[in-house]
Amino acid sequence: MAALVGAGAGGGAGTPGPGARDLFAEGLLDFLRPAARQLDSHVHAVRESQVELREHIDGLATELCRIKEDQKAALDLDPYVKKLLNARRRVVLVNNILQNAQVGTSPSVRDTTTFRLWGWGSLR
Repeated sequence: MAALVGAGAGGGAGTPGPGARDLFAEGLLDFLRPAARQLDSHVHAVRESQVELREHIDGLATELCRIKEDQKAALDLDPYVKKLLNARRRVVLVNNILQNAQVGTSPSVRDTTTFRLWGWGSLR
């Protein structure tokens, strides 16, 4: 604690200097970096599965339309096609949310935004 108080040039009594802030910021980053990387990895995996799900939904909707045209029977498949397209829309929405969340966890965004907002400056 004594190293943080008054450390660095211009640090008054009880005020950590720039060196102490940088050290604290670096330690905090080292502590949070594994969790951020794991979260980023999980978000990436979910985004990939969302894309795959969207492709399957598109294929099912196309197949239902083809069956409807081929059968020319009293089968009303329109409600099912609409449900599939609605599900596809929700998958795309979730994918967009995940993409925005992933952008928010990228290292460049953390370094240039979060630390400056807290007044810690740049870590590099």
